[in-house]
Amino acid sequence: MRIGILADRAGTTVPTIRYYEQIGLLRPAIRQSGGQRIYDNEDVRRLRFVRACRAFGFPIDEVRALLSLTDDRSASCTEARDLAERRLVAVRRKLAELKALETSIAALVSTCNSTCAGGVATDCSIFEDLERREAPNRSLV
Repeated sequence: MRIGILADRAGTTVPTIRYYEQIGLLRPAIRQSGGQRIYDNEDVRRLRFVRACRAFGFPIDEVRALLSLTDDRSASCTEARDLAERRLVAVRRKLAELKALETSIAALVSTCNSTCAGGVATDCSIFEDLERREAPNRSLV
């Protein structure tokens, strides 16, 4: 199949496929005499796997590690579990950061509602509160 068909079947874009080939997540495509890339069902399966990994938040290096485990009959399942467990820890850390951010923003809104809502924007407590507070973790935004 051609690259456009692969993109449709895997639910991604042609540039993404080219990028994944370039960084080695997909094997280099077989080329026809005219230079067109040709793919098969194994490429669809592998691309869907890569997309699923990315949807779960695995960074490229961890996707590469998971792919190597799927290709290695001697690899242990615990290696895959350990990678997933590290991702789970990172997600839980991010959730805690997001919860703290939610609490901070809710406080801004609450203070505004109780002190100045409906007043002149330049007198809004949100501006004063934002100037006093330390900026939240930039990885959240």
